[in-house]
Amino acid sequence: MQLNSFTDYALRTLIYVVARAPEKASLTELAEAYDISRNHLVKVVNRLATLGYLNTTRGRGGGIELGQPAAEINVGAVVRAIEPGFPIAECFRRGENHCRITPVCRLKGVLANARDAFLEELSRHTLADMVANREEILEALKPVNQSVNLET
Repeated sequence: MQLNSFTDYALRTLIYVVARAPEKASLTELAEAYDISRNHLVKVVNRLATLGYLNTTRGRGGGIELGQPAAEINVGAVVRAIEPGFPIAECFRRGENHCRITPVCRLKGVLANARDAFLEELSRHTLADMVANREEILEALKPVNQSVNLET
């Protein structure tokens, strides 16, 4: 099982915003913290805002904050919203399936069960659970000090 990068970034964005609360986060800080393209994160944040998970405000005093309490944001629901159907193999992608054995393949059923178990496990957790170690997360997200090479 593997989340696509968009879903991965969406979950990391939510964790960052919760860890920073009550302060609002900025796209620039978020991009620097995770070393992810700011342009890519704009799309992620916009999608999360459209889904109601984030509120965004432009301008001075603006930023990114949760759109609902962290304890009410189900991790499995986020993944399902970002990656509908969670297509883990070609045979799960409507219109893109060119596998000749799909009509008789038993692997698809096994993979569907595995996917469902994976999503069920994610559904047992909320965003609040993911930041129970808030201080450790904030410490891990501190900017990396770059040493200066004094040799010539």
